[in-house]
Amino acid sequence: KRVRRRKLCPFTTDPEMAKALNYKNPNILRRFISERGRIVPRRISGVSSRYQRQLSAEIKRARTLALLPYTTVNY
Repeated sequence: KRVRRRKLCPFTTDPEMAKALNYKNPNILRRFISERGRIVPRRISGVSSRYQRQLSAEIKRARTLALLPYTTVNY
């Protein structure tokens, strides 16, 4: 049996990062986007449900303003 360590939410452990959760900070938002441009689910990233909802809304706002790409795949 493997004992898995529980992933800690980066926003609850660091209050400064929670304050910086904004569409104007694409560097923080890029950390939660996969290489193909998808939003990383909370079971993989370890973000709490409250901050995952805020995170996805801010990523979508940043995409609308072209601060983040919708996709990185070039055809």
